[in-house]
Amino acid sequence: IRNAIDDIVNARLGALIVLYTDKLMDLVEGGFKINTKLTQQKVVELAKMDGAIIISNDRKRILFSNCLLVPDKTIPSNETGTRHKAAERTAKNAETLSIAVSERRGTVTLYYKNLRYVLKKTGELISRATEALQILEKQREIYDNLLSNLNVLEILGLVTINDVSNFIKRTETMKRISEKIERYTIELGSEGLMIRMRLKELVLNVDESEKDVLKDYSQKSVSKTQEKLEELNFDELVDLKKISGIMIPEDYNEKLIPRGYRFLKKIPLDEEKFKLILQNFRNLEEILSSDLEKLKEIFQDDAEAHVFLTRREEIKEKLLS
Repeated sequence: IRNAIDDIVNARLGALIVLYTDKLMDLVEGGFKINTKLTQQKVVELAKMDGAIIISNDRKRILFSNCLLVPDKTIPSNETGTRHKAAERTAKNAETLSIAVSERRGTVTLYYKNLRYVLKKTGELISRATEALQILEKQREIYDNLLSNLNVLEILGLVTINDVSNFIKRTETMKRISEKIERYTIELGSEGLMIRMRLKELVLNVDESEKDVLKDYSQKSVSKTQEKLEELNFDELVDLKKISGIMIPEDYNEKLIPRGYRFLKKIPLDEEKFKLILQNFRNLEEILSSDLEKLKEIFQDDAEAHVFLTRREEIKEKLLS
């Protein structure tokens, strides 16, 4: 659909495209039934006629074309052109999405119920998305370094609240940038495919890593902590004290030690053994210092205790190397 819209704009044509709903058909007069597979070329050809094009709600088929839309004229509209008035009123009246392409100005306006949005031009969107990707690539590089550093500090028992807050700051920044790029790719349609693929690579495991770190350090539930973090704007994300305050109460004076959740995920353990370790040790410090006898007591199996101990030491060496 996006490609068809671009072709319509480039051909200096106008168009009115509406998504089907049951309410919509009460507002339609004339036109003819098509019920054919939606393609870019078909939409462009049908746009050469004056009436509205009605497509299925799943955007896979063209149902009707050359239709006259007669929405309730008492519905308020701030638009001046006939096509745009019809599009806005239809969106409100039928509670659907309508797209108006201006023949004279070459602009594309989306209406959905009471919402109105003007699409940006493809070239502008690609430029903005590319610029944002470059920023995200730099953020990913910093994120990887912070994560590696946090791994080492945890093993050495030297983690500070600023180390954790700085990592969370980076993940939240990346999430916000990625959301902006995602909006660009939605507007771009198939033109944004390569950008979307690169975006997925750059944010791979970022959200999962943030949740794991919060499970290790936050004194509140992960969902509540993330909810509070999402309320922070870009300026507030610079303030590490604000981030740390969301995770840990101000009167918290104990040594900052991770629960061990993230470290244990690096060791192949079934869910039962994973929970067993967390139940028997208060934090990562105790997990790392536990001896073979203690592990035998927990696992009730000498072989499993030996395997866990071996893998634990291998992970430690790998993280410190």
